Amino acid sequence: MFRTLNRPEIWITTLAAAGILALTMGARQSMGLFISPINLDTGLSVATISLALAIGQFSWGAVQPVAGALADRYGPRAVLLGGVVIMALGSAVAPFMGTGFGLIVALGLLSAIGSGSASFSVLIGAAATRLPIESRAAASGIINAGGSFGQFIFAPIVQKLIQLFGWMGAMWGTALLILSALPLINTLTKQKIEPVKHAEDGGLKQAIVTAMKNPSYLLLHAGFFTCGFHIAFLVTHLPGEVNLCGLPPSVASWSLAIIGLFNIAGSIYAGHAISKYRSKYVLAAMYGSRAVMVALYLMAPRTELTFYIFAAGLGFTWLATVPPTAALVGKLFGIRYLGTLFGLTLLTHQIGGFLGAYLGGLAITQFGDFGWMWYADIVLAALAALINLSIKEAPIARAPAMA
Repeated sequence: MFRTLNRPEIWITTLAAAGILALTMGARQSMGLFISPINLDTGLSVATISLALAIGQFSWGAVQPVAGALADRYGPRAVLLGGVVIMALGSAVAPFMGTGFGLIVALGLLSAIGSGSASFSVLIGAAATRLPIESRAAASGIINAGGSFGQFIFAPIVQKLIQLFGWMGAMWGTALLILSALPLINTLTKQKIEPVKHAEDGGLKQAIVTAMKNPSYLLLHAGFFTCGFHIAFLVTHLPGEVNLCGLPPSVASWSLAIIGLFNIAGSIYAGHAISKYRSKYVLAAMYGSRAVMVALYLMAPRTELTFYIFAAGLGFTWLATVPPTAALVGKLFGIRYLGTLFGLTLLTHQIGGFLGAYLGGLAITQFGDFGWMWYADIVLAALAALINLSIKEAPIARAPAMA
């Protein structure tokens, strides 16, 4: 698959986008590690903290189509710069917020909006307009793997920072790490390998109206909703599940790191798979495997090894749904408004994410465990697999854009 990335400037563009995503997603996906320390230090309930993070899940998704539209119209540079700075600000001010409302502002709004503005919709859209058609599938897999690599390195780092400096010091350290993405933005946006010429169209509004009338696009949204529910529930509450099992916090941080590590391979494979198979089949297989993995976890003994094996299995598909989802959007509508239309699917993803994070907090508060959440996750994952099979997708040979 890498033979399509056959020029230095293509690699530079791809790796710069992957590096930005590694920093923004790595920091964002490690927020669940802060729940217990904030709870112990401030006395805020787990449900209150979960609500702030759940609002962050929704905010991250809500800003994606807006950021994508701004990048489609004015270019990605200013959007990415603003996003990184706002995200770092959210982490920096979080220690000064001793109330639930304050955490909502810092983590639910500032940090999440900043992260979303420097995430998938803008980065994949920016790369797509700077890469030749034959390179886009492989590049999308590598860019996506960047987010997973960030999770792999951030989870143990954040856990160690919490142990050494407390959750406040860890938040400030995270802010500094986020700002290291700024030089990569210049590297990404200065490359202009293949200018894209757009035919006359009806504009952004007409593109959205057309997309929303397309049944396959709506089915794609429905499947991606489940993906958001699954990921947000796990990334927010896996540390709590580990704690319920009487295992040390390091098991949670290493499980999140293992998820990120295995998703590096999964994301790269997804980029390869969508160049050979229809994206809807790739997505159906991913969602189906999640239902199986969760069911197997529920039947297994709660040991460190179980968590690590569970993390590895889930990790292979964790964020690997992004390349085939973006590919389907590109196949259906082209890349002219890819940032916006893919951003809208990410909004749906994060509506699911809000419910996964918040309902998980309610479940542990009301029932003392996450039992009902695991069962809901299995059902939704199975439904998502079936939904994606119903999408009408053109054969790969006729795909004009992403695969």
